[in-house]
Amino acid sequence: MIKSNLKPIIDERNISIRKLSNDIDHGFNTVRKLYHDEMERYPRDLLDKVCTYLDIELHELLIYKKD
Repeated sequence: MIKSNLKPIIDERNISIRKLSNDIDHGFNTVRKLYHDEMERYPRDLLDKVCTYLDIELHELLIYKKD
């Protein structure tokens, strides 16, 4: 299972979902779904923007856990 690790990353940095979505110019609802780990598909442009903005690697944002 692939899980989003966005919540602890931006919570630690005191960045809101709204600020992140505005700063990366991506839809609030899509970023909110990533934050709450509710996405079934991950748009590559969103992953690129989030990783670039937060200066993190993809493996820090998305975590693979065996079921």
